[in-house]
Amino acid sequence: MADTEFLSTRQAALRLGVSLGTVQNMVESGALEAWKTAGGHRRIPAASVDAMLARRRNLTPSAQEPSNQLDILIAEDDKTLQALYRATIELWNLPIKLRIVNNGFEGLLQVGQSIPDILIADLMMPGMDGFEMIRHLRANPDLARMDIIVVSAIEKAEIDQHGLPADITVFPKPIPFHEIKGFLLGRLSARQRPLR
Repeated sequence: MADTEFLSTRQAALRLGVSLGTVQNMVESGALEAWKTAGGHRRIPAASVDAMLARRRNLTPSAQEPSNQLDILIAEDDKTLQALYRATIELWNLPIKLRIVNNGFEGLLQVGQSIPDILIADLMMPGMDGFEMIRHLRANPDLARMDIIVVSAIEKAEIDQHGLPADITVFPKPIPFHEIKGFLLGRLSARQRPLR
């Protein structure tokens, strides 16, 4: 096979628009196929990267959607809780576009494709956990306008030990839907206020 059929970690990172570390984590978790050369360098099939880009495009909403919608991204690996989030938020009948991912990698990819207004994240997830995902996101000044809410079963003392940026809102599980709804309503009403 020709070399152009394989990418280095750096080339894959550039094509996906993520960091080298994220690509390395994707390879380790099996999200991207790869093999190692005799010298220990990763080689990633271009087809594997292209397949990930295609999946990302399929998850991306069209630019035709109304801009008055609140774009919410939820990073939660528990399928039951994913279903609970989806069912409850749909019952609110608010102008919300909802995206749900299983882990921090997918969260970073989705944010890279389309920045949500609000990210709701679990902290304990396979592969890249919520702590690492949030650190990556908050290191990017272009994402400062994105609100981040953490909903976790981890004790406050342990969360404090790992450390989260000061601007992150943290709620304990079970999911406090009443507080989340209030947060979303506040964002929606702020968006609808006329400019003076």
